[in-house]
Amino acid sequence: MKKLIFLLLNCLVVVSASAQKDSTIKKKDRKRDVLLQTNMGDIFIRLSDSTPLHRDNFLKLVKVGFYDSILFHRVINNFMIQAGDPNSKRAAPGEPLGGGGPGYTIAAEFRTSLFHKKGVIAAARTGDNLNPQKASSGSQFYIVQGKIFTDAGLDSTERFRLNGRKIPPELREVYKTIGGTPHLDQGYTVFGEVIKGLDVVDSIAAVPTSAGRDRDRPLDDVRIIKAKLVKRKKSRR
Repeated sequence: MKKLIFLLLNCLVVVSASAQKDSTIKKKDRKRDVLLQTNMGDIFIRLSDSTPLHRDNFLKLVKVGFYDSILFHRVINNFMIQAGDPNSKRAAPGEPLGGGGPGYTIAAEFRTSLFHKKGVIAAARTGDNLNPQKASSGSQFYIVQGKIFTDAGLDSTERFRLNGRKIPPELREVYKTIGGTPHLDQGYTVFGEVIKGLDVVDSIAAVPTSAGRDRDRPLDDVRIIKAKLVKRKKSRR
């Protein structure tokens, strides 16, 4: 019996060490893309080296399987699709979601070169009244679908959503051709973008959603079956 206990303890040590090793971000991990395998198709994401805190945190969560079985719990067509609440893994139909996380936040990493064009991934967060530093959720993220704007629409966004802050000309051209959600710029940290699978993002954004207590939750679950690191391929661009 003593020998059996000793062997079990050794196994636990090995498993624990292995799990700890798996959560360590290595240099090669930062050169990989992230694949979200969903029940509606695959989404490939390339993280930005300009936001190292968010990049490394996302890589860590992917490596430990945090996002496996998590739902896209908030979906708004022509706006964004949101996931990352661990409470969604076993949530009953109709259950409101969006309050879960890993128990920590990440300092904002706003970069003028990273803005809310269609296809970017950004960190969700609590509102300014509770979170004036605009710190990001430790796990919840959204992928922008957005919409295409006219000059008049961008002018209106500047006046009423950005308090008069001007959108640079080069960004205006992107919002008028590719589209996005310009009113979120410099308010939420963008930390990567979809490099393949925007059609999947569009499909998820179009699913019917609830108007009840679980507002904006898809009526039929949209689930991240598996998130994993994959080798980069130029052809995905």
